[in-house]
Amino acid sequence: MKLKYYIIIFGFANFTFSQTLTLRECVEMAVEKNISVKQSALEIENANVDKSNAFGNFLPNFNAQSSHSWNIGLNQNITTGLLENVTTQFSSLGGSIGVDIYNGLQNINQLHRANLNILAKQYQLDNMIDDIKLLVANSYLQVMFNQEILTTQKSQLIIAKEQLKRTTSLIDAGVLPVGDVFELEANLASQEQSIIQAENNYILSKISLAQLLQISDYENFNVVIEDLDIPFSTILDNSPKSIFEKALTLRNDIKLGVVNIEIAEKDIELAKGSLQPSLRGFYSYSNRVGYSDRLIGDGTFSDVPIGTVLSSGETVVRPIENTKISPALSLADQLRFNEGQNYGLSLNIPIFNGFSSRNSVKRAKINLERSKNSLDQQKLDLESTINQAYNDTRGAYKFYEASQKTVKSRKIAFDNTQNRFRAGAMNSFDYVQAKQRYEQSLSDLIRAKFDYIFKLKVVEFYFGIPLEIK
Repeated sequence: MKLKYYIIIFGFANFTFSQTLTLRECVEMAVEKNISVKQSALEIENANVDKSNAFGNFLPNFNAQSSHSWNIGLNQNITTGLLENVTTQFSSLGGSIGVDIYNGLQNINQLHRANLNILAKQYQLDNMIDDIKLLVANSYLQVMFNQEILTTQKSQLIIAKEQLKRTTSLIDAGVLPVGDVFELEANLASQEQSIIQAENNYILSKISLAQLLQISDYENFNVVIEDLDIPFSTILDNSPKSIFEKALTLRNDIKLGVVNIEIAEKDIELAKGSLQPSLRGFYSYSNRVGYSDRLIGDGTFSDVPIGTVLSSGETVVRPIENTKISPALSLADQLRFNEGQNYGLSLNIPIFNGFSSRNSVKRAKINLERSKNSLDQQKLDLESTINQAYNDTRGAYKFYEASQKTVKSRKIAFDNTQNRFRAGAMNSFDYVQAKQRYEQSLSDLIRAKFDYIFKLKVVEFYFGIPLEIK
């Protein structure tokens, strides 16, 4: 079965853990502590910030300015007009407001794109969580499988010890030859080796699951171990086609592919918007305050010669008001008299920018086709995966049924062999061979059971059934 997993980054938490966990609890813990999930959640927060920026484009831009300056040293005295070492001060303030009236609907499209991007990030997170769930379920079932194998091996060890003890008694009574005990002792040693291997596999599977859950104290970590029977399920009564159609409405990777197409379409609209004229309204206000003395008229006038009449030689004069030095106007008066305003509309018409805008449209259209092709490929992969998972599950169940029949037949054969061996009608070598064939059939049955359960859970998962082990 083809399963695609994200690269999941796991660390180790430094705490002591002694709780026995169910599959659901393991899944919840893995999702909560997974670093990649946390990173993806931050991506959603970042997408919300982008949405806030997009919404802000609809609001006016407001800017305020203020300054205060000193002119120190040799400067022109604005009162006398002479160069003097003086200190003068000036204050100024102003503000401006600008608002987009029309810009090719780019603000609207940018907001829509931001909303789609949030949705895409959420689907990406949910898809990652789905993959983690399957990964944890597989590891959880692996622990249960190795535990059941270990239990079976220990049971067979007890049988082997009892048989060795019984055979020794029969040898002492002269019923069986002495050589029969050696084969049984070798079988007992082999059984002990199998237990050691089974214990090692069980510990390793626990460590693997503990790493997914970021549990470092794996020695005190356990999962709920019960006699797991084949679960009843009607999922295989559905056709692979119907499961695929249901999965199309549930799978987050498919939803993500659809949203990516919508984002690509918005990118085209944004790129086309840059080709349209834009209209912007603006308003600005400014004011100025000076603190120096000023020259003003005193109400008296003097005749000042301005020329001579050529014919008569008469001097031409003009009355000029005499001036006097006066202190600066009050702040209120200066703010009232020195204010200035500027407002209007600004129209920008793009004519030519080196094909940059048109090339942006072309790139956006190419990305749209890529997104469509990617979604088509995702659907094909999903359908192929479901078909394979469906047929693997049916095959796994048939193999499980065949394994049951094999165990039943091997059990009958072993019981018959055991009776013949006890009666002295069979040597220990043939007895051990029959016993090992029976034990192998038990292991094959356990492996077939867990293989079927996992494959069944995968098919159910694609159909929208939560991952649970009952």
